[in-house]
Amino acid sequence: MAALSLTLLLVIVLFCLLLTAFSAQGEIVAEIKENQGKDEPYVGVNIGTDVSNLLPPSDLISFLQLQKITHVRLYDADPNLLKALAHTKIRVIIGVPNNQLIAIGASNTTAAAWVKRNVVAYYPQTLIIAIAVGDEVLTTIPSSAPVLLPAIESIYSALVASKLDNQIKVSTPHSASIILDPFPPSQAFFNTSMTQYLLPLVKFLSKTQSPLMMNFYPYYVFMENNGVVPLDNCLFKPLTPSKEMVDPNTLLHYTNVYDAMIDSAYFSMKNLNITDVVVLVSETGWPSKGDSKEPHATIDNADTYNSNLIEHVFDHAGTPFHPEITSSVYIYELFNEDLRSPPVSEANWGLFYGNTTPVYLLHVSGIGNFLANDTTNQTYCVALDGVDGKTLQAALDWACGPGRANCSEIQPGEPCYQPNNVKSHASYAFDSYYQMEGKAPGSCDFKGVAVITTTNPSHGSCIFPGSKQEKNNTKEQVNSTQNTNGASCRGSLLDLMHTGLISLCSLVFLCYVLESFHVANGVYSST
Repeated sequence: MAALSLTLLLVIVLFCLLLTAFSAQGEIVAEIKENQGKDEPYVGVNIGTDVSNLLPPSDLISFLQLQKITHVRLYDADPNLLKALAHTKIRVIIGVPNNQLIAIGASNTTAAAWVKRNVVAYYPQTLIIAIAVGDEVLTTIPSSAPVLLPAIESIYSALVASKLDNQIKVSTPHSASIILDPFPPSQAFFNTSMTQYLLPLVKFLSKTQSPLMMNFYPYYVFMENNGVVPLDNCLFKPLTPSKEMVDPNTLLHYTNVYDAMIDSAYFSMKNLNITDVVVLVSETGWPSKGDSKEPHATIDNADTYNSNLIEHVFDHAGTPFHPEITSSVYIYELFNEDLRSPPVSEANWGLFYGNTTPVYLLHVSGIGNFLANDTTNQTYCVALDGVDGKTLQAALDWACGPGRANCSEIQPGEPCYQPNNVKSHASYAFDSYYQMEGKAPGSCDFKGVAVITTTNPSHGSCIFPGSKQEKNNTKEQVNSTQNTNGASCRGSLLDLMHTGLISLCSLVFLCYVLESFHVANGVYSST
């Protein structure tokens, strides 16, 4: 009996050791996969604060989580925002404002105090991944150029002292204007008057494996070239081979201005014999509204640019010069900054209004849950407040006539006839047309008297077309969820087996101990 018990014990121990090793291997694999995912290119957003009635920090962070935004860039180190970002898994770039450069560049003690106050106090609960020291310093405040690198080095030294230099990178965002002769990219070079600052800076980035932060705006390339650069090339639109831009020196074909701008930075660094620094696009975007001098600042163009940009990044498209490297990017910006000074476009770069209503509906697919509330298509088109009845009536007549919207529900006796006023009827007709057009860019405009909203305008027995469509989508999602539940169950089976087997192992071992105890105390007979 003793020999049998010893054999059983050895079997149990061996079984448990194998199971433990198997479980540990699974955890290691999972950790490796998670770490690999961190190198994936991402799309983040810049958060400007010149917004009237800006959301309180806790509400702002909840909104970011709702939109599945994983990366943000702040222009300062707002303590309330950094506190609210704790434990959210949202990765953040914080900024040293330009007006603090001189003090930090002149004193390591000041830099250390800044890092202690704005980084050490929050990390790692708040996932700070980089510090942007200043913003476009070389072009906007050239008098501060001599202190830029000393400020960066002082911040870096403070990170080293806090043992955070491997986790948090230090760089500074530049204007695209530091690059001269940007097309063709192979001829691009940094402004020679800035070489004394740029060469040691890029060497620092190489040594610390930090990115070159660049603010790239194809919108301004288009505006400044007076139509020489085609609009389609700036908006990532599909081009025929004859319309592609060709670099005569490399014979590389460029289908969009954005990639050409990134490659101009790579060639500029190559001219300084630096080839191991990655470009991070710290700002890009397109304004959705402008004055008479900016006719191409429209909702359609902003939607097209940002939608195609997001697809471009998540497709791992790379660039013609570096197809193996896809730059991560921060869209400028999250909210329309309505407190900005003219021109009009300055206040209209946002994806959302300050009240979190989308300025336009991004048209993206296959990118997971990024900007979830913008990609679920749960939006409606309604009449703007304050529009005179005559103008609305003309738009309503067009929607129900040439526009072929389904206006049967707003006829007398039908569910959406009441309230019987032109604004209510126009809203239904506008939404009918908008949904019929698949929410295409520009389908909710009607000469400026309509607006996209995420608030369901249905009321009582009057169900708006967008709400009907939403119900159909929900049914499809439920069916899809039911189908994937099987896969999810199968995916969890291994975890259940781990848990069950470990419990079984513990139970068998306990039984063995009890049996040994009973035998030792004569509870069982020898038979």
